Amino acid sequence: MKVAVTGSSGLIGSALLPALRADGHEVVRIVRRPPRGPGEIRWDPLAGQLDPGELQGVEAVINLAGAGLGDHRWTASYKQVLCASRIEGTRLLAETLAGLAVPPRVLLSGSAIGWYGSPAGATGPALDESAGAGVGFLADLVRGWEGATAAAEAGGIRVVRLRTGVVLSGRGGMLGRLLPLFRLGAGGQLGPGRQWLSWISLRDTVTATLFLLDTDGVRGPVNLVAPRPVTNAEFTATLARALHRPAFVRVPRAALRLALGEFADEGVVASQRLAPAALLDAGFRFAHPDLAAALEDALHHGG
Repeated sequence: MKVAVTGSSGLIGSALLPALRADGHEVVRIVRRPPRGPGEIRWDPLAGQLDPGELQGVEAVINLAGAGLGDHRWTASYKQVLCASRIEGTRLLAETLAGLAVPPRVLLSGSAIGWYGSPAGATGPALDESAGAGVGFLADLVRGWEGATAAAEAGGIRVVRLRTGVVLSGRGGMLGRLLPLFRLGAGGQLGPGRQWLSWISLRDTVTATLFLLDTDGVRGPVNLVAPRPVTNAEFTATLARALHRPAFVRVPRAALRLALGEFADEGVVASQRLAPAALLDAGFRFAHPDLAAALEDALHHGG
Protein backbone atom coordinates (compact mmCIF):
# COMPACT_ATOMS: atom_id res chain seq x y z
CA MET A 1 0.00 0.00 0.00
CA LYS A 2 0.88 3.65 -0.20
CA VAL A 3 1.10 4.65 3.46
CA ALA A 4 1.37 8.20 4.80
CA VAL A 5 2.90 8.67 8.27
CA THR A 6 2.93 11.63 10.66
CA GLY A 7 5.37 11.74 13.57
CA SER A 8 7.81 9.61 11.61
CA SER A 9 10.91 11.00 13.35
CA GLY A 10 9.81 9.93 16.84
CA LEU A 11 10.78 6.79 18.75
CA ILE A 12 8.05 4.64 17.22
CA GLY A 13 7.98 6.31 13.81
CA SER A 14 11.71 5.97 13.19
CA ALA A 15 11.45 2.21 13.83
CA LEU A 16 8.20 1.84 11.91
CA LEU A 17 9.30 3.38 8.60
CA PRO A 18 11.97 0.80 7.71
CA ALA A 19 9.58 -1.98 8.74
CA LEU A 20 6.89 -0.61 6.42
CA ARG A 21 9.36 -0.44 3.54
CA ALA A 22 10.62 -3.94 4.26
CA ASP A 23 7.02 -5.15 3.95
CA GLY A 24 6.84 -3.61 0.49
CA HIS A 25 4.81 -0.51 1.30
CA GLU A 26 5.47 2.85 -0.30
CA VAL A 27 5.95 5.37 2.52
CA VAL A 28 5.08 9.06 2.39
CA ARG A 29 6.17 11.17 5.35
CA ILE A 30 3.93 14.05 6.46
CA VAL A 31 6.35 16.59 7.96
CA ARG A 32 6.23 20.09 9.41
CA ARG A 33 9.46 21.30 7.78
CA PRO A 34 9.91 21.95 4.04
CA PRO A 35 9.86 18.63 2.11
CA ARG A 36 13.23 17.23 1.06
CA GLY A 37 11.96 15.09 -1.79
CA PRO A 38 8.96 13.49 -3.48
CA GLY A 39 8.37 11.13 -0.56
CA GLU A 40 7.39 13.94 1.80
CA ILE A 41 4.31 16.14 2.26
CA ARG A 42 4.32 19.32 4.32
CA TRP A 43 1.63 20.18 6.82
CA ASP A 44 1.13 22.78 9.55
CA PRO A 45 -1.33 21.29 12.05
CA LEU A 46 -1.71 24.43 14.16
CA ALA A 47 -2.35 26.61 11.11
CA GLY A 48 -4.76 24.06 9.66
CA GLN A 49 -2.67 23.58 6.51
CA LEU A 50 -2.63 20.23 4.69
CA ASP A 51 -3.05 20.01 0.92
CA PRO A 52 -5.65 17.32 0.09
CA GLY A 53 -4.23 16.97 -3.41
CA GLU A 54 -0.99 15.57 -2.04
CA LEU A 55 -2.85 12.79 -0.25
CA GLN A 56 -4.64 11.47 -3.33
CA GLY A 57 -3.78 7.81 -3.83
CA VAL A 58 -2.81 7.21 -0.21
CA GLU A 59 -4.37 3.93 0.95
CA ALA A 60 -3.49 4.04 4.65
CA VAL A 61 -2.42 6.67 7.18
CA ILE A 62 -0.57 6.21 10.45
CA ASN A 63 -0.83 9.25 12.71
CA LEU A 64 1.88 9.38 15.41
CA ALA A 65 2.31 13.15 15.73
CA GLY A 66 2.34 14.89 19.11
CA ALA A 67 4.62 16.77 21.50
CA GLY A 68 6.39 14.60 24.09
CA LEU A 69 4.46 14.15 27.33
CA GLY A 70 7.62 14.04 29.43
CA ASP A 71 9.71 16.56 27.50
CA HIS A 72 8.81 19.57 29.67
CA ARG A 73 7.20 20.40 32.99
CA TRP A 74 3.42 20.60 32.60
CA THR A 75 2.93 24.34 32.75
CA ALA A 76 -0.36 25.78 31.52
CA SER A 77 1.30 26.76 28.24
CA TYR A 78 2.87 23.32 27.69
CA LYS A 79 -0.45 21.64 28.37
CA GLN A 80 -1.84 23.72 25.51
CA VAL A 81 1.01 22.50 23.29
CA LEU A 82 0.28 18.88 24.23
CA CYS A 83 -3.41 19.24 23.44
CA ALA A 84 -3.01 21.25 20.22
CA SER A 85 -0.29 19.02 18.78
CA ARG A 86 -2.52 15.96 19.19
CA ILE A 87 -6.12 17.12 18.95
CA GLU A 88 -5.86 19.83 16.30
CA GLY A 89 -3.44 17.82 14.15
CA THR A 90 -5.60 14.70 14.32
CA ARG A 91 -8.76 16.66 13.53
CA LEU A 92 -7.11 18.31 10.52
CA LEU A 93 -5.88 14.97 9.25
CA ALA A 94 -9.23 13.19 9.78
CA GLU A 95 -11.26 15.92 8.08
CA THR A 96 -8.85 16.13 5.15
CA LEU A 97 -8.88 12.37 4.62
CA ALA A 98 -12.67 12.19 4.85
CA GLY A 99 -12.95 14.87 2.17
CA LEU A 100 -10.87 13.03 -0.43
CA ALA A 101 -12.61 11.69 -3.53
CA VAL A 102 -11.16 8.28 -2.67
CA PRO A 103 -10.39 8.18 1.08
CA PRO A 104 -7.78 5.77 2.46
CA ARG A 105 -8.95 2.40 3.71
CA VAL A 106 -7.59 2.82 7.22
CA LEU A 107 -6.36 5.41 9.70
CA LEU A 108 -4.24 4.15 12.59
CA SER A 109 -4.26 7.08 14.99
CA GLY A 110 -2.02 7.48 18.00
CA SER A 111 -3.55 7.45 21.45
CA ALA A 112 -2.37 6.48 24.93
CA ILE A 113 -3.29 4.42 27.96
CA GLY A 114 -3.71 7.76 29.71
CA TRP A 115 -7.34 7.26 28.62
CA TYR A 116 -7.89 5.07 31.71
CA GLY A 117 -6.59 7.55 34.26
CA SER A 118 -4.84 6.38 37.42
CA PRO A 119 -5.23 4.08 39.21
CA ALA A 120 -6.70 1.79 36.57
CA GLY A 121 -7.12 -1.95 36.90
CA ALA A 122 -5.13 -2.14 40.13
CA THR A 123 -7.66 -4.54 41.66
CA GLY A 124 -9.56 -7.30 39.93
CA PRO A 125 -8.80 -8.25 36.31
CA ALA A 126 -6.70 -5.97 34.14
CA LEU A 127 -8.78 -3.50 32.14
CA ASP A 128 -9.44 -4.04 28.46
CA GLU A 129 -10.58 -1.62 25.75
CA SER A 130 -14.18 -1.63 26.98
CA ALA A 131 -13.26 0.33 30.13
CA GLY A 132 -14.40 3.94 30.25
CA ALA A 133 -12.24 7.03 30.47
CA GLY A 134 -10.66 7.96 33.78
CA VAL A 135 -10.18 11.40 35.27
CA GLY A 136 -7.31 13.87 35.10
CA PHE A 137 -5.54 15.95 32.49
CA LEU A 138 -4.20 12.97 30.53
CA ALA A 139 -7.58 11.25 30.41
CA ASP A 140 -9.17 14.47 29.16
CA LEU A 141 -6.41 14.91 26.59
CA VAL A 142 -6.79 11.38 25.24
CA ARG A 143 -10.58 11.69 25.11
CA GLY A 144 -10.23 14.77 22.92
CA TRP A 145 -7.44 13.16 20.88
CA GLU A 146 -9.51 10.08 20.07
CA GLY A 147 -12.61 12.18 19.45
CA ALA A 148 -10.72 14.15 16.82
CA THR A 149 -10.81 11.10 14.53
CA ALA A 150 -14.62 11.33 14.24
CA ALA A 151 -14.66 12.84 10.75
CA ALA A 152 -12.59 9.98 9.33
CA GLU A 153 -14.91 7.42 10.91
CA ALA A 154 -17.98 9.22 9.57
CA GLY A 155 -16.33 9.23 6.14
CA GLY A 156 -16.23 5.43 6.07
CA ILE A 157 -12.54 5.03 6.95
CA ARG A 158 -11.63 2.18 9.30
CA VAL A 159 -10.18 3.96 12.34
CA VAL A 160 -7.97 2.19 14.90
CA ARG A 161 -6.96 4.16 18.00
CA LEU A 162 -3.57 2.99 19.26
CA ARG A 163 -3.70 3.26 23.05
CA THR A 164 0.02 2.79 23.52
CA GLY A 165 1.60 1.92 26.84
CA VAL A 166 5.19 2.54 27.96
CA VAL A 167 7.34 1.60 24.96
CA LEU A 168 10.60 -0.06 26.02
CA SER A 169 13.59 0.84 23.87
CA GLY A 170 17.22 1.53 24.54
CA ARG A 171 16.94 4.33 21.98
CA GLY A 172 14.74 6.62 24.06
CA GLY A 173 11.52 6.95 26.00
CA MET A 174 11.33 6.03 29.67
CA LEU A 175 13.88 3.21 29.45
CA GLY A 176 16.35 5.35 27.52
CA ARG A 177 16.24 7.93 30.30
CA LEU A 178 16.63 5.38 33.08
CA LEU A 179 19.53 3.42 31.59
CA PRO A 180 22.36 5.88 32.43
CA LEU A 181 21.30 5.92 36.09
CA PHE A 182 20.91 2.15 36.34
CA ARG A 183 24.25 1.54 34.63
CA LEU A 184 25.88 3.71 37.30
CA GLY A 185 24.15 1.71 40.04
CA ALA A 186 22.05 4.77 40.90
CA GLY A 187 18.73 3.45 39.59
CA GLY A 188 15.84 2.42 41.74
CA GLN A 189 12.18 2.34 42.54
CA LEU A 190 10.02 5.36 41.70
CA GLY A 191 7.46 6.28 44.30
CA PRO A 192 5.75 3.49 46.26
CA GLY A 193 6.72 0.74 43.79
CA ARG A 194 3.27 -0.86 43.96
CA GLN A 195 1.96 1.04 40.93
CA TRP A 196 1.30 -1.02 37.81
CA LEU A 197 3.24 -0.43 34.61
CA SER A 198 1.66 -1.49 31.31
CA TRP A 199 4.59 -1.75 28.91
CA ILE A 200 5.35 -3.03 25.40
CA SER A 201 8.61 -3.62 23.55
CA LEU A 202 9.42 -1.34 20.63
CA ARG A 203 9.59 -4.38 18.36
CA ASP A 204 6.08 -5.50 19.35
CA THR A 205 4.81 -1.93 18.95
CA VAL A 206 6.01 -1.93 15.34
CA THR A 207 4.79 -5.43 14.48
CA ALA A 208 1.40 -4.78 16.12
CA THR A 209 1.03 -1.61 14.05
CA LEU A 210 1.80 -3.52 10.86
CA PHE A 211 -0.64 -6.23 11.95
CA LEU A 212 -3.43 -3.71 12.52
CA LEU A 213 -2.74 -2.07 9.17
CA ASP A 214 -3.76 -5.29 7.42
CA THR A 215 -6.39 -6.67 9.83
CA ASP A 216 -9.65 -5.32 8.45
CA GLY A 217 -11.79 -6.71 11.26
CA VAL A 218 -10.21 -4.52 13.95
CA ARG A 219 -11.41 -0.97 14.54
CA GLY A 220 -11.79 1.37 17.52
CA PRO A 221 -9.47 1.40 20.54
CA VAL A 222 -6.64 -1.13 20.80
CA ASN A 223 -4.39 -1.41 23.86
CA LEU A 224 -0.79 -1.59 22.63
CA VAL A 225 0.54 -3.20 25.80
CA ALA A 226 2.16 -6.55 26.57
CA PRO A 227 -0.06 -9.21 28.17
CA ARG A 228 1.89 -9.23 31.44
CA PRO A 229 2.04 -5.83 33.17
CA VAL A 230 4.36 -5.48 36.17
CA THR A 231 4.65 -3.30 39.24
CA ASN A 232 7.30 -0.59 39.32
CA ALA A 233 9.18 -2.59 41.95
CA GLU A 234 9.24 -5.63 39.64
CA PHE A 235 10.32 -3.50 36.69
CA THR A 236 13.15 -2.00 38.74
CA ALA A 237 14.40 -5.39 39.93
CA THR A 238 14.21 -6.92 36.44
CA LEU A 239 16.10 -4.04 34.82
CA ALA A 240 18.77 -4.15 37.52
CA ARG A 241 19.27 -7.88 36.95
CA ALA A 242 19.51 -7.37 33.18
CA LEU A 243 22.26 -4.80 33.72
CA HIS A 244 23.97 -6.70 36.59
CA ARG A 245 23.73 -3.61 38.76
CA PRO A 246 22.23 -2.89 42.19
CA ALA A 247 19.09 -0.80 42.46
CA PHE A 248 18.79 0.29 46.06
CA VAL A 249 17.75 3.90 45.50
CA ARG A 250 14.14 4.84 46.19
CA VAL A 251 12.81 8.14 44.90
CA PRO A 252 9.87 9.24 47.07
CA ARG A 253 6.70 10.52 45.43
CA ALA A 254 7.19 13.93 47.07
CA ALA A 255 10.60 14.36 45.39
CA LEU A 256 9.12 13.37 42.01
CA ARG A 257 6.33 15.89 42.44
CA LEU A 258 8.86 18.58 43.32
CA ALA A 259 10.94 17.81 40.22
CA LEU A 260 8.21 17.04 37.70
CA GLY A 261 5.04 18.62 39.00
CA GLU A 262 1.74 17.17 37.79
CA PHE A 263 3.46 14.79 35.37
CA ALA A 264 4.83 12.86 38.36
CA ASP A 265 1.35 11.71 39.42
CA GLU A 266 -0.23 11.21 35.99
CA GLY A 267 2.86 9.90 34.23
CA VAL A 268 5.73 8.60 36.35
CA VAL A 269 3.85 6.97 39.23
CA ALA A 270 0.51 6.40 37.50
CA SER A 271 -0.84 2.91 38.15
CA GLN A 272 -2.36 1.29 35.06
CA ARG A 273 -2.89 -2.45 34.72
CA LEU A 274 -4.22 -3.13 31.25
CA ALA A 275 -4.82 -6.08 28.94
CA PRO A 276 -4.32 -6.19 25.14
CA ALA A 277 -7.66 -7.91 24.58
CA ALA A 278 -8.30 -6.58 21.07
CA LEU A 279 -4.88 -7.66 19.82
CA LEU A 280 -5.10 -11.12 21.36
CA ASP A 281 -8.65 -11.66 20.09
CA ALA A 282 -7.49 -10.75 16.57
CA GLY A 283 -4.73 -13.37 16.73
CA PHE A 284 -1.66 -11.18 17.29
CA ARG A 285 1.32 -12.95 18.83
CA PHE A 286 3.75 -11.01 20.99
CA ALA A 287 7.45 -11.56 20.44
CA HIS A 288 8.08 -10.29 23.98
CA PRO A 289 5.21 -11.15 26.33
CA ASP A 290 7.61 -11.11 29.31
CA LEU A 291 9.52 -8.13 30.65
CA ALA A 292 12.91 -9.87 30.85
CA ALA A 293 12.80 -10.78 27.15
CA ALA A 294 11.69 -7.28 26.20
CA LEU A 295 14.58 -5.73 28.14
CA GLU A 296 17.03 -8.18 26.56
CA ASP A 297 15.87 -7.07 23.12
CA ALA A 298 16.01 -3.39 24.06
CA LEU A 299 19.47 -3.61 25.58
CA HIS A 300 21.26 -5.97 23.23
CA HIS A 301 19.40 -6.33 19.93
CA GLY A 302 18.55 -2.79 18.89
CA GLY A 303 14.97 -2.73 20.18
